[in-house]
This record gives sequence, structure tokens and C-alpha cells, in this order.
Amino acid sequence: QVYLVESGGGLVQAGGSLKLSCAASGFTFSNYWMYWVRQAPGKGLEWVSAINIGALSSTYYANSVKGRFTISGDNAKNTVYLQMNSLKPEDTAVYYCAADRYYSGLTTRTSYAYWGQGTQVTVSS
Repeated sequence: QVYLVESGGGLVQAGGSLKLSCAASGFTFSNYWMYWVRQAPGKGLEWVSAINIGALSSTYYANSVKGRFTISGDNAKNTVYLQMNSLKPEDTAVYYCAADRYYSGLTTRTSYAYWGQGTQVTVSS
């Protein structure tokens, strides 16, 4: 059974920071791409960032978060993180952790094999 469990969301003022965590189980973590995808109120899914722990920790970011967010992973803990700095009100969204064997920059539910339940991030102005 595959599980992706996000944590670390909350309410923060603009300019503040949060660190999200995603604990994975039920699959070989180092063989998968791990993603953060978000959904703002009333909007569609937005791809945020990706990492492949096994592939020299290759990382990718959406232009909207580049320079502010950092994705990282701990292979020993099967956990991926998203450090979010300089948060803006437009970062307000439910943040989902997702996983797939292959790299994708798509934003549809079917693009990724596994999804977490999401964690709410609210940035006040």
C-alpha cells in the first residue's frame, strides 16, 4: 500500500516561511520522481517543483517559485521537503505531494501515480 502524507502547512504572513514535509511509504523512494503540486482556491492544479533523489537529486522549479522555494529529500527517511521562503498571498493553496516513476511537468491528476491528501498553506497580506 502506497502512502504519501503531507504535513507542515498553516497560516503565515506575507514574507514568512514554511517547510512542508511528505513522508512516503510503499514504494522504492529513490526510484521515483517526487513532486509538489498546488491548487489555489477556484483554480486548477499548478506544478510547483520536482526532485529525483536517485538521479543526483535533480531538482526543477516553476518560474513562479524559483528562488523562493527549495525542494529536498532524505532517502533514509523516505521524505521530501519543500522549504518556502518569502511567501506571497498568491502562494495560498492546498499543496499536494505526488510521485511517479517518470518525470512530468503536467498538471493533471492522471499524470502522477500517487498523491497525498494535501496540506493547506494560507499566506495573509
